[in-house]
Amino acid sequence: MTNENLGFVVSDFNADITRIMEQVGKEHAEFLGAGVSKTIRVPGAFDMPLAVKKLLNEKDIDAVVTLGTVIEGDTDHDAIVAQHASRKIMDLALEFGKPVSLGISGPKISRAESVRRIEGYSKRAVESAVKMLRMLK
Repeated sequence: MTNENLGFVVSDFNADITRIMEQVGKEHAEFLGAGVSKTIRVPGAFDMPLAVKKLLNEKDIDAVVTLGTVIEGDTDHDAIVAQHASRKIMDLALEFGKPVSLGISGPKISRAESVRRIEGYSKRAVESAVKMLRMLK
């Protein structure tokens, strides 16, 4: 039986990477004794805050884990997306008093580097949420 119920928000943009992040994250949550009770898939990292808010409103969700990657392009679009998504995600954690971890790699990251960081980002995001929950108890 798990003590912590996590919600996952997973970006579909770069799905070949984010689907693996999701699987690694779920396995790591189980390893830590937490459960993933709900997953919401969104088009991209910029779309995450609304889904995070939806999960934070649910009484049975103790914390939210965000998983995605924002790969560098020819413009500064990746920096704008990552900056605004991370800022709003932090604001929501403070507003609801529940942990929301940032498992979004980038900006200024190549596709190859994003693939290399799948395991690290996924596990750290889950660990952060679980540790914060346990610390706040």
